[in-house]
Amino acid sequence: MVAKKYQNPNGGLNEAGRKYFENKEGGDLKAPQKSGTDGRRVSFAARFSGMSGPLKDEKGRPTRLKKALQAWGFGSKEAAASFAAKHKKG
Repeated sequence: MVAKKYQNPNGGLNEAGRKYFENKEGGDLKAPQKSGTDGRRVSFAARFSGMSGPLKDEKGRPTRLKKALQAWGFGSKEAAASFAAKHKKG
C-alpha cells in the first residue's frame, strides 16, 4: 500500500509519489494521459480493464481503481476494454 501523502486524491500517484517510486525502485513513472491513442494509454486500458474489484466501496464512494480509470480518461472498466481492443496494435 502506498502512503496517502503519495496518492493523488483523484487517482494514481502525485508527483511526489512518482519521485519516491523512482528513487526507491529505479522506475520512471509518468503522469496519466487523459486523451490520445499513445501506447502507454492503450496498455493502461488493457491492464486495468481486467483488474478485479469494485468501482465503488460499500458506502458508494469511488475506489482507487475507479479513480485511476478516471485519471486516464475512462469512466468504467468496459470503456477501457473497448478502447484497448480498438487501438491495440498487432
